[in-house]
Amino acid sequence: MAASAASTVAAAATMAALTLHRFSKSNSSFRTLPRLTCSLSSSSSPPLKFNISFAPPKPKPKPNPGPGTDPEDDDAGPDQFLVPWIVRGEDGNLKLQTQPPARLLNAIATAETGSKKKTKKSEKEVKATTTSPPQRSKAARRFYNENFRDPGTRLSKVLAASGVASRRSCEELIFEGKVTVNGSVCNTPQTRVDPAKDVIYVNGSRLPKRLPHKVYLALNKPKGYICSSGENESKSVVSLCDDFLKTWGKNHPGVPTPRLFTVGRLDVATTGLIIVTNDGKPYPVLLFAGDFAQKLSHPSSNLTKEYIATVEGSVYKRHLIAISEGTTIDDVHCVPDSVELLPRLPDVQRSRLRIVVHDGRKHEVRELVKCAGLEIYSLKRVRIGGFKLPSDLGIGKYVELNPENLKALGWKN
Repeated sequence: MAASAASTVAAAATMAALTLHRFSKSNSSFRTLPRLTCSLSSSSSPPLKFNISFAPPKPKPKPNPGPGTDPEDDDAGPDQFLVPWIVRGEDGNLKLQTQPPARLLNAIATAETGSKKKTKKSEKEVKATTTSPPQRSKAARRFYNENFRDPGTRLSKVLAASGVASRRSCEELIFEGKVTVNGSVCNTPQTRVDPAKDVIYVNGSRLPKRLPHKVYLALNKPKGYICSSGENESKSVVSLCDDFLKTWGKNHPGVPTPRLFTVGRLDVATTGLIIVTNDGKPYPVLLFAGDFAQKLSHPSSNLTKEYIATVEGSVYKRHLIAISEGTTIDDVHCVPDSVELLPRLPDVQRSRLRIVVHDGRKHEVRELVKCAGLEIYSLKRVRIGGFKLPSDLGIGKYVELNPENLKALGWKN
């Protein structure tokens, strides 16, 4: 079988050699390429050798130009490799030609014969164009300013963030004409300003250029304190952070003291975890994506909140079923995420319930327990989102949150 295959290949090679020999003989005017020696060997027959020479094909003679032929086709010589070029003529129509377009030849000639002085000049021009700002039209600048440039911050928000007063009190100062921006009295709280660029005065005192950075504190609220940011509230949750504010000037020289408030509310009898910050607006109604307080307290965030409720009396299965069915608060039916009866502690004689909610309605947990026929003895919040109240955090104490804690709360900024 190997011998038959070898004979077949040998016959094909012989035919190819004869054909190439005849072709090269008829085209003797062209330069022949070096000879190529091929060998074929098999186990049953001696090796066969073939000497094959190659030559380029002879160009066909050109026919006489007819009335429908393109005269540009005659420019190609017998030894020229024809490359078609599709160009657009002066009449606007596309046509086929064998030579490159004139503009391409001129560009090649200019690139090869260009002087060094001209190159240096072009480098200077390029440098000038890169360093100088591009010239834009008035319409383009106006479009950029309206859609992309930072519009600044509302004046009332800047004053409140600088610790002047609450947001509402700052608006009253603006309406009374006690605030000036760049030398002019400003009566609009929604005016966009930049403290680093604009000169702002409040009651004759200039507002610092630098705003305090964002502060995030987790506080273990004690019983009897209210979540209010009023200046005259003696037992306010924010007053528990007075030592933090007193050392602010020493730790951050030149930066105004931040104005802190609580994120959401816990009633006066409820204890446990509450967040204190200066990022956002207290008790929000609308959700603003850039404010921490709005993000945490708005129902659309779907942050779960876990409470431990200590109740009077014994808890039975019917009580758990009644709590899990929910209740109506402000014409909204609120259903808890989970309800669980915790085992009794040795030193606590009352029953304890773990209740997880996400609506955040006012007195929601208390209403759920009340509608089930139970009475709450004490209520404590121990978790918001993925952040739990540290077990070693004493009552009335606070701890500053790190980026991991903020991420657990669902804050990604």
